[in-house]
Amino acid sequence: MRFSTSRTSAALAQEQVLSLFRIVVGLLFACHGAASLFGVLGGAFGGGTVAAGTWPGWYAAVIQFVGGGLVMLGLGTRYAALICSGSMAYAYFTEHQQHALWPIQNGGEPAALYAWTFLLIVVAGPGRWSLDALFGRIAANNTVTAVAPAAAVLASGSHDGNDTGSVTPARSEVPASSSV
Repeated sequence: MRFSTSRTSAALAQEQVLSLFRIVVGLLFACHGAASLFGVLGGAFGGGTVAAGTWPGWYAAVIQFVGGGLVMLGLGTRYAALICSGSMAYAYFTEHQQHALWPIQNGGEPAALYAWTFLLIVVAGPGRWSLDALFGRIAANNTVTAVAPAAAVLASGSHDGNDTGSVTPARSEVPASSSV
C-alpha cells in the first residue's frame, strides 16, 4: 500500500478519519444510554435500567442515547456534541471529582475523556460523512436553483420601479452617450 504525502491527500484523509471518529464516539456514547434506558448490553450498573425521571441518571441516559445517536449520524452535530460534552463535564465534577483530584483515582476517566472528545467534535464539526453535510449540500443546491433565475434577471437589468413591469437595460446595453 502506497501513501501519498500531498497536502490534498492528507486533508482528505483527515476529513475521513474525523468522520469515522465522530461515528464511533457517537455509537459508543449511545450504547451507554441504551444500556441505562433499556437494560441492554449489560444494563445500568451491571444490570437493569435507570428509573424513568430520576435525577441525574435518567436524564444523563437520555442525553447519552439521543445525543450519541445524533452525533453518530452527524445531525445537529455541534449542538448535540456540546450538550454531550456538558453532561459529561457535569458528571465528572458532581459525581467523580469530589472523591479524588485525578480522574484515574476517582473513576472519572470515561466522563473526562467523553467531555473533551465531544468538545473536539464541536470544534472540528461533523465532517464530510454526515447528515449535516448532506443537508448542507442539498440546501446549497436549492439556494443555487432558487437564486439562479433571480440572478439572471438582475444581470439582464433592474426593475425600474413602476407597475408596468418594464425593465431598465443593463449598463452594457445603455448607449455611451446617455447617462445612467
